[in-house]
Amino acid sequence: MASTPSSRCAVLVGPYLSGKTTLLEAMLHASGTISKRGSVKDGTSVGDASPDARARHMSIEMSAAAATYLGDSWTFIDTPGSIELTQEARNALMAADVAIVVIEPVAERVQTAAPIFRFIDEHAIPHMVFVNKMDGATQSPRALLQALQEISERPLVLRQVPIRENDAVTGYIDLVSERAYRYKPGQASDLIQIPDALAPEEKAARTEMLEALADFDDKLLEKLLEDVIPSPKEIYQELSKDLRDDRVVPIFLGAAEKDHGVRRLLKALRHETPTHHVAAARRGLPSDGEAVAEVFKTVYAAGTGKLSYVRVWRGSVKDGQTLGGSRVSGILKPLGGQLTKLAEAKAGDVVAFGRMDPVKTGDALTPSGQRPASLRTFPQPLAPVFSLAIHADNRNDEVKLSGAIQRMLEEDPSLSLEHDGDLGQLVLSGQGDIHLQIALDRLRQRNSLKISTTRPRVPYRETVRKTAKQHGRHKRQTGGHGQFGDVHIEIHPLPRGEGFAFVDKIVGGAIPRQWIPSVEEGVREFLNKGVLGFKVVDVAVTLTDGQYHAVDSSDMAFKTAGRIAMSEGLPKCDPVLLEPIGLVTISVPNDHTAKVQRVITGRRGQILGYDAKPGWKGWDEVTANMPQSEIHDLIIELRSLTLGVATYSWKFDHLAELTGRLADKVIEDHGGRHAAAAAS
Repeated sequence: MASTPSSRCAVLVGPYLSGKTTLLEAMLHASGTISKRGSVKDGTSVGDASPDARARHMSIEMSAAAATYLGDSWTFIDTPGSIELTQEARNALMAADVAIVVIEPVAERVQTAAPIFRFIDEHAIPHMVFVNKMDGATQSPRALLQALQEISERPLVLRQVPIRENDAVTGYIDLVSERAYRYKPGQASDLIQIPDALAPEEKAARTEMLEALADFDDKLLEKLLEDVIPSPKEIYQELSKDLRDDRVVPIFLGAAEKDHGVRRLLKALRHETPTHHVAAARRGLPSDGEAVAEVFKTVYAAGTGKLSYVRVWRGSVKDGQTLGGSRVSGILKPLGGQLTKLAEAKAGDVVAFGRMDPVKTGDALTPSGQRPASLRTFPQPLAPVFSLAIHADNRNDEVKLSGAIQRMLEEDPSLSLEHDGDLGQLVLSGQGDIHLQIALDRLRQRNSLKISTTRPRVPYRETVRKTAKQHGRHKRQTGGHGQFGDVHIEIHPLPRGEGFAFVDKIVGGAIPRQWIPSVEEGVREFLNKGVLGFKVVDVAVTLTDGQYHAVDSSDMAFKTAGRIAMSEGLPKCDPVLLEPIGLVTISVPNDHTAKVQRVITGRRGQILGYDAKPGWKGWDEVTANMPQSEIHDLIIELRSLTLGVATYSWKFDHLAELTGRLADKVIEDHGGRHAAAAAS
């Protein structure tokens, strides 16, 4: 494919520790964008430029870098590999012309790339695989290819055969050009003769590649059937077309830390990556119409304020122009942590718009302010799987904390915040413990806040198992009017899930109508904290009789009488603790299904069944009922058993009785908490 004037975007994705940031550094150096390679270990790389990332020695957010290679403009975006930071990769992929999936040459670890492969396949994003760290590979590419094909919906096409000398990979054979190369660190590889011992393997691998391509081209198939060998030019054209249409996945080999295979990857990107028009069409945008810039990342940066990273899909945008009702206050070209001002951004560019406060991730910005009707919606954020209750150590910082969290939620849509009024806690939820710890560190460091966390409290309830009748009287004589209210009630249980019912059976004016709602108010007030200390549910209270005084009776007197009747009557009704039970759906590679079933039973869960996960080859879905108290750290155990890839979703299903030692412990802990709160 000839070079094009518009910029293209390649997004590096893949599992944790696969070497994406090192590959980015190698690509920037090989393209001449940077004069000297930095090091991830030394904290000098273009990617992972933030202090948070360097302190943790891992990618925690996407990092964009503009580059030029052989006259073509590019933006390379490095993304975190941690499964807990997958949202960053997903958002970046929405701006991609091509994805580069970086993996290690270990077949047993290939499954860790399954979730990202699935997302790429679902959104039909052209992608290729770079098998990194080949200098230490011990397995054959064929074993790796077989493992990869299990997680890819598209056929894989091996583009290179490694050359080994003394048990080390020293070069490769290109299967299209049928040329062999020996690696030279930091330089272009040397052209060598194809080793005689590898000639049969090269021929077999090339035939497999051509047969895979022929599945999508009848003319190529005819040539192969007639034993006509297509020219390298024809093969490259077919590869470019199939990558553009997301039909095949090319596989390249290398070792980014030693510059092995990096230039070959860059050349493949240059010649085979489709233009931004293809990605725009995939997002639902035709080529004609007003300018469109789609926000795929929001950042609040020190010194520059809010930055909205966008892919310009159509037209051009000038600094100071109004898009989506907001003025563009600066157009910035990124190179890791460095930002260079531009006067204009053109179609295909990846840039950051400055200080567009109302704009959020997923917005499509246009001069008219109208979102194009054909543009597909941005993918929904990942559902949370881990939560912590948080609070500012200093109550005076609560407003400051609230504002800081709202900004953080804009930056990371996979975080969510919920205020639970019943339990009196602020709950921050995300993709795992590491994810939340990163978020909390940002809150502390950026805003000079002291924040503490606890395990979220479980919304236990209590109910009754027996019926009881109770008389409640409130009588008090003071210097003026006294207080008098007298009620007779009957308390009885309701079926699970019925909530609360108040029934008025007063006849003959034993209690005047205007004071009956006050009795109900007193009953409801007591039910907020029952005998065991929890909110009471699934109970009915019937008001059957009562007395009043013409002078001393009042709303407050009857409210108090209702509360007294409940406080004396409810303990007679055999109160019992209820715990919330969730309906849990666990997604897991079927090799680990048995382990997950043991996890469920070990957490007092009841397995309801399991089946193949729709659309996920080699994966199961296990459904179960599980106590909410057992779900809190479920994701940690699931990931530890499944190379980090299993996940789950849950929703409240029902309340179930909890008795015995577990119930006693819950009640004891709850009482202790209330006692401590009262003491403070």
